[in-house]
Amino acid sequence: MVFTSHMDAALDEARAAGDRGEVPVGAVIVAPDGQVLARAGNRTRELHDPSAHAELLAIRAACRALADERLNGCDLYVTLEPCAMCAGAIAAARIARVYYAASDPKSGGVAHGARVFSHPQSHHVPEVYDGLSAAEAEHLLRDFFALRRQGG
Repeated sequence: MVFTSHMDAALDEARAAGDRGEVPVGAVIVAPDGQVLARAGNRTRELHDPSAHAELLAIRAACRALADERLNGCDLYVTLEPCAMCAGAIAAARIARVYYAASDPKSGGVAHGARVFSHPQSHHVPEVYDGLSAAEAEHLLRDFFALRRQGG
């Protein structure tokens, strides 16, 4: 089986989120057969919902698409290391593999902070691959926050 990355689609979702004034994070969920089940970008401000992270929106949509609360065998591509909340949802959904671009030392919950998947109470531990398209994701985030600091 040939590996096909869907990080470019996640980056497209991150760009769209940034254009909406959201923190530019995007996520894509792919079924075991390679079908894209869901794509989402952050919508916390738009929806006035602190849980409307790209990962959670994509998980909800993918579960609806499969009519199942489990995403067994599915892959998640996300442009930023998932926070603890999202990592908990990833474990609950039984996502098989997580590919993330940029690390998040401040708010990450996978390699930093809570390290949810390393916790003995994590019911499911996906395979985790980091650094895929990290430079581009970091650039989007840096530019977004620099513009905010300048009042834009």
